[in-house]
This record gives sequence, structure tokens and C-alpha cells, in this order.
Amino acid sequence: MATVSAGLLKSSLGRKYLMALSGLFLCLFLVVHLLGNLQLFKDDGGQAFNEYTYLMTHNPLIKIVAYVNYAFILLHVFDGFMLTRANAKARGSSYAKVDQSKSSTWSSRNMGILGTLILIFLVVHMKSFWFEMKFGTMPTISYEGNSMEYKDMYTVVAEAFSQTWYSLLYVVSMFALGFHLVHGFQSGFQTLGLNHHRYTPVIKTIGIGVFAILIPALFAAMPLFFLLLN
Repeated sequence: MATVSAGLLKSSLGRKYLMALSGLFLCLFLVVHLLGNLQLFKDDGGQAFNEYTYLMTHNPLIKIVAYVNYAFILLHVFDGFMLTRANAKARGSSYAKVDQSKSSTWSSRNMGILGTLILIFLVVHMKSFWFEMKFGTMPTISYEGNSMEYKDMYTVVAEAFSQTWYSLLYVVSMFALGFHLVHGFQSGFQTLGLNHHRYTPVIKTIGIGVFAILIPALFAAMPLFFLLLN
């Protein structure tokens, strides 16, 4: 059984299954992450957002899910690199050169480039927020009626988004994420064989309307919100 599993993971089909499963999990994470980050828009001095970040770093179940998420990000990146390299070799054939541009979209042909841009953003993003939250020296704050002292992540976010270069990087990265998900969301279901004439159009609509447009747009609105306030 172990030999069969290892063979599947090394095969092109196995890598595509891993890409689909890890990608769809990360789509779910995006929804949860967005709902938490929307607390930034509350006019409460950052209390709701700081309470959210405290929960994310202290709840045992959420911490386990977070580590699973990190593992899926690494898996998705590695798997994406392997598939991109395999696709590049395939495009070397005359058949691929003639056929691919007619049978695929721009986003599907450039998933590797889009993924690389998103990876660069993630490294900068994790350094600015996650690393500072875990290992940096952060300001603390307490709120009236609450004796607990919180790490003031809201102030760190506000200061980061007040920098024009960082806000622009964030917005451009959300464009890249949107194009990445135009193909990625629907492709994940298709790879897993979840195709049907009734619900495939619904999946496509959700993929474009929610994951490729709405979610990236709401994330992009956050740095613009703070940038315009300064």
C-alpha cells in the first residue's frame, strides 16, 4: 500500500489531485481569513481585530488548523512548481504549441507566474505580520471594561498599510490572486471529477464572482482604506 501511495504522489495525476485538494482547502482558508480581517473596518480603535488575532493565536483548535494551513501552502507551492516544470516541458512539443493557446485561458497558461507573484507577496506579508506577531516586539493595548492586555496588531497593520509601496504591492497581489483563482477554483473541482451539467455552472459562477472578484476586491480594499485615511 505504501508503495502504491508513493507512486501516486510521484505521478502527474497524483500531483494534480494534491494541487486540487490543497488549493480548495486554501480557498476555504481565504474565506475565514477575510471574515476575520473585515474587523479592520470597524470604528472601534482596533478592538475587534485585536480580539480576533488573540483568538487566532491562543485557541488550540485554531492553532492546529493554522499549522495544517501552513503545510498546505508549502505543499501547494511545491506541487505547483513541479506541475509548472512538467507543463513547460510539454509545451516544447509542436502539438502543445499549436493546441494550447486555443484550448486554454490566459490564466490557466500562466498559473506558474501568477503563483510566483502570490508567493513573493506571502513571504513579505508573513514577514510583516505573522513573524512580528510571533517573534517581534509589539505594542500592547487594553480596552475599557476588559482587563486583558492584547498585542496591538491593529496598529502594526495600520502602519504597514500607511506605506504606499506596501499598499500597492498588496493591491497588485490581489489582482494576481483573482486571476489565479479564475482558473484554480473551477479546475480543482474538475480535477477531482466533480463535474455535472447542473452544478458545474454554479461552481464556475462562484469561482469567478466570489473567489476571483469579491474576495480579492475586499482584501484589496483594506490597504486602500488605511492609505486614504492618512
